Amino acid sequence: MKPWLKRSLVGLFGASVLLGGVSACGHRHYGGEGWQASAEDVAKWRERAIDRAGKELQLDELQKQRLAALFDKLREQRMALIGSTSNPRAEFGAMIKGDKFDAARAQALVEEKTGAIRSKSPEVIAALAGFYDTLKPEQQQKVRDYLDKRSGHGWWHS
Repeated sequence: MKPWLKRSLVGLFGASVLLGGVSACGHRHYGGEGWQASAEDVAKWRERAIDRAGKELQLDELQKQRLAALFDKLREQRMALIGSTSNPRAEFGAMIKGDKFDAARAQALVEEKTGAIRSKSPEVIAALAGFYDTLKPEQQQKVRDYLDKRSGHGWWHS
Protein backbone atom coordinates (compact mmCIF):
# COMPACT_ATOMS: atom_id res chain seq x y z
CA MET A 1 0.00 0.00 0.00
CA LYS A 2 1.32 3.44 -0.89
CA PRO A 3 2.38 5.53 2.14
CA TRP A 4 0.13 8.49 1.31
CA LEU A 5 -2.89 6.20 0.97
CA LYS A 6 -2.12 4.51 4.27
CA ARG A 7 -1.70 7.89 5.99
CA SER A 8 -4.95 9.15 4.48
CA LEU A 9 -6.93 6.12 5.60
CA VAL A 10 -5.43 6.19 9.08
CA GLY A 11 -6.14 9.92 9.30
CA LEU A 12 -9.75 9.51 8.17
CA PHE A 13 -10.30 6.61 10.54
CA GLY A 14 -8.68 8.44 13.45
CA ALA A 15 -10.79 11.53 12.81
CA SER A 16 -13.97 9.46 12.62
CA VAL A 17 -13.19 7.62 15.87
CA LEU A 18 -12.30 10.88 17.60
CA LEU A 19 -15.45 12.57 16.33
CA GLY A 20 -17.55 9.57 17.36
CA GLY A 21 -16.01 9.53 20.82
CA VAL A 22 -16.50 13.24 21.36
CA SER A 23 -20.06 13.02 20.06
CA ALA A 24 -20.86 10.10 22.33
CA CYS A 25 -19.51 11.73 25.47
CA GLY A 26 -20.67 15.26 24.92
CA HIS A 27 -24.07 16.82 24.79
CA ARG A 28 -25.50 20.29 24.88
CA HIS A 29 -27.97 21.75 27.29
CA TYR A 30 -30.92 23.76 26.07
CA GLY A 31 -33.08 24.72 28.96
CA GLY A 32 -32.76 22.09 31.65
CA GLU A 33 -32.40 18.95 29.59
CA GLY A 34 -29.84 17.52 27.18
CA TRP A 35 -30.57 17.62 23.47
CA GLN A 36 -30.43 14.56 21.29
CA ALA A 37 -30.95 14.74 17.56
CA SER A 38 -34.15 13.20 16.37
CA ALA A 39 -34.14 10.64 13.58
CA GLU A 40 -35.50 13.34 11.28
CA ASP A 41 -32.68 15.75 12.19
CA VAL A 42 -30.08 13.04 11.62
CA ALA A 43 -31.62 12.17 8.24
CA LYS A 44 -31.63 15.84 7.18
CA TRP A 45 -28.00 16.30 8.26
CA ARG A 46 -27.00 13.10 6.48
CA GLU A 47 -28.67 14.18 3.22
CA ARG A 48 -27.12 17.66 3.38
CA ALA A 49 -23.68 16.17 4.01
CA ILE A 50 -24.04 13.72 1.12
CA ASP A 51 -25.28 16.49 -1.19
CA ARG A 52 -22.43 18.79 -0.19
CA ALA A 53 -19.78 16.08 -0.61
CA GLY A 54 -21.44 15.06 -3.87
CA LYS A 55 -21.09 18.59 -5.23
CA GLU A 56 -17.55 19.16 -3.92
CA LEU A 57 -16.19 15.81 -5.09
CA GLN A 58 -18.55 15.32 -8.04
CA LEU A 59 -19.64 11.93 -6.75
CA ASP A 60 -21.56 9.46 -8.88
CA GLU A 61 -24.49 7.45 -7.49
CA LEU A 62 -22.36 4.47 -6.38
CA GLN A 63 -20.01 6.79 -4.51
CA LYS A 64 -22.96 8.55 -2.85
CA GLN A 65 -24.34 5.17 -1.77
CA ARG A 66 -20.96 4.21 -0.29
CA LEU A 67 -20.74 7.56 1.51
CA ALA A 68 -24.26 7.03 2.90
CA ALA A 69 -23.21 3.57 4.11
CA LEU A 70 -20.18 5.14 5.82
CA PHE A 71 -22.40 7.70 7.57
CA ASP A 72 -24.71 4.89 8.69
CA LYS A 73 -21.81 2.89 10.15
CA LEU A 74 -20.46 5.98 11.92
CA ARG A 75 -23.92 6.60 13.38
CA GLU A 76 -24.11 2.97 14.54
CA GLN A 77 -20.71 3.33 16.21
CA ARG A 78 -21.77 6.57 17.87
CA MET A 79 -24.92 4.90 19.21
CA ALA A 80 -22.85 1.97 20.47
CA LEU A 81 -20.50 4.41 22.20
CA ILE A 82 -23.40 6.19 23.85
CA GLY A 83 -24.79 2.83 24.94
CA SER A 84 -27.17 3.05 27.84
CA THR A 85 -25.71 6.34 29.04
CA SER A 86 -28.34 9.03 28.78
CA ASN A 87 -26.50 11.54 30.94
CA PRO A 88 -22.68 11.19 30.97
CA ARG A 89 -22.24 13.99 33.52
CA ALA A 90 -24.59 12.32 35.98
CA GLU A 91 -22.80 9.02 35.46
CA PHE A 92 -19.45 10.65 36.19
CA GLY A 93 -21.00 12.48 39.13
CA ALA A 94 -22.06 9.13 40.58
CA MET A 95 -18.43 7.98 40.45
CA ILE A 96 -17.30 10.88 42.64
CA LYS A 97 -20.36 11.05 44.87
CA GLY A 98 -18.86 9.19 47.79
CA ASP A 99 -15.70 9.83 49.75
CA LYS A 100 -13.76 7.55 47.37
CA PHE A 101 -13.64 7.57 43.59
CA ASP A 102 -15.55 4.57 42.22
CA ALA A 103 -12.67 3.13 40.18
CA ALA A 104 -14.53 -0.11 39.42
CA ARG A 105 -17.43 1.81 37.89
CA ALA A 106 -15.02 3.99 35.90
CA GLN A 107 -13.17 0.91 34.62
CA ALA A 108 -16.47 -0.71 33.63
CA LEU A 109 -17.38 2.43 31.68
CA VAL A 110 -14.03 2.42 29.90
CA GLU A 111 -14.45 -1.29 29.09
CA GLU A 112 -17.92 -0.63 27.69
CA LYS A 113 -16.73 2.23 25.49
CA THR A 114 -13.60 0.50 24.21
CA GLY A 115 -15.65 -2.65 23.56
CA ALA A 116 -18.04 -0.59 21.43
CA ILE A 117 -15.12 0.84 19.47
CA ARG A 118 -13.53 -2.59 19.09
CA SER A 119 -16.73 -4.26 17.90
CA LYS A 120 -17.87 -1.55 15.46
CA SER A 121 -14.50 -0.39 14.10
CA PRO A 122 -14.11 -3.17 11.50
CA GLU A 123 -17.47 -2.17 9.98
CA VAL A 124 -16.51 1.51 9.95
CA ILE A 125 -13.12 0.74 8.40
CA ALA A 126 -14.76 -1.44 5.73
CA ALA A 127 -17.31 1.29 4.94
CA LEU A 128 -14.57 3.93 4.78
CA ALA A 129 -12.46 1.74 2.50
CA GLY A 130 -15.51 0.96 0.38
CA PHE A 131 -16.16 4.67 -0.11
CA TYR A 132 -12.55 5.82 -0.52
CA ASP A 133 -11.63 3.04 -2.92
CA THR A 134 -14.46 4.06 -5.29
CA LEU A 135 -13.08 7.59 -5.57
CA LYS A 136 -11.14 8.55 -8.65
CA PRO A 137 -7.55 9.74 -8.07
CA GLU A 138 -8.53 13.41 -8.50
CA GLN A 139 -11.36 12.96 -5.97
CA GLN A 140 -8.98 11.29 -3.52
CA GLN A 141 -6.61 14.24 -3.96
CA LYS A 142 -9.44 16.66 -3.12
CA VAL A 143 -10.08 14.71 0.10
CA ARG A 144 -6.38 14.81 1.01
CA ASP A 145 -6.16 18.53 0.21
CA TYR A 146 -9.24 19.22 2.33
CA LEU A 147 -7.77 17.31 5.27
CA ASP A 148 -4.40 19.04 4.87
CA LYS A 149 -6.08 22.45 4.76
CA ARG A 150 -8.02 21.74 7.96
CA SER A 151 -5.30 19.88 9.87
CA GLY A 152 -3.94 22.91 11.71
CA HIS A 153 -7.29 24.39 12.67
CA GLY A 154 -9.09 21.62 14.52
CA TRP A 155 -12.26 19.91 13.40
CA TRP A 156 -14.60 22.65 14.58
CA HIS A 157 -13.32 25.36 12.21
CA SER A 158 -14.33 25.65 8.59
